[in-house]
Amino acid sequence: MSTNTRTHIVTSFGEDLKRLREMIARMGGLAERQVADSALALVRRDSVLAAEVVARDAQLDAMEREVEQYSVRLLALRQPMAADLRLIIACMKISQDLERIGDYARNGAKRAIVIAQQPVLGSLNGFERMAELVQENLKGAIDALVEDDAAKADEVWGNDEPIDGIYNGIFREMLTFMMEDPRNITAATHLLFIAKNLERIGDHATNIAERVHFAVLGEPLTEERPKADTSSSAVVNPPS
Repeated sequence: MSTNTRTHIVTSFGEDLKRLREMIARMGGLAERQVADSALALVRRDSVLAAEVVARDAQLDAMEREVEQYSVRLLALRQPMAADLRLIIACMKISQDLERIGDYARNGAKRAIVIAQQPVLGSLNGFERMAELVQENLKGAIDALVEDDAAKADEVWGNDEPIDGIYNGIFREMLTFMMEDPRNITAATHLLFIAKNLERIGDHATNIAERVHFAVLGEPLTEERPKADTSSSAVVNPPS
């Protein structure tokens, strides 16, 4: 094989990998928008926007299939090794994380439609803040992939605890509302599920960060992921 031919192949493969990163970036951007609009629909009691979020979920599903097909093609035709192989595998897994994030945003939007028909229950500031934090982490994780930046991925990986902290507060608040008045149960239950969806979106953002760390450095994060979700052991005393 001539030097020119070899150079052309390497350059062409570099373009293939660039395109793969761009596909993930576009998918990540749509996932961020879905999370933002789902939260906005909840806060504004906007059923029309919520329905748009539900309808847009099919785009994320299609983008995941596109990433998977493109990645499999690269694996079959290019037979990559080392960092290139790790990147392609990471992108396939990240597309799955983003598809799941879209599912959680869609589910939140569906529940926002129900909540819009219920009486107002407490403040939604915690939900707004959770949504902001998970969007920041998601954007940071995708940026880390695009920029091949393990340090940025590690930063995202360590930023999940505040999200869990807000979730714990919402969990206790909603249980208290339920115990105070049975008429609150429908709205509070849907709000609990939305909070859990946001918490899971945060977990998927840290999953993406872990995958980027491995793709860049070739070694997994060995520390235990910082978590602060105490809802499984929470005890809420009934009002006196």
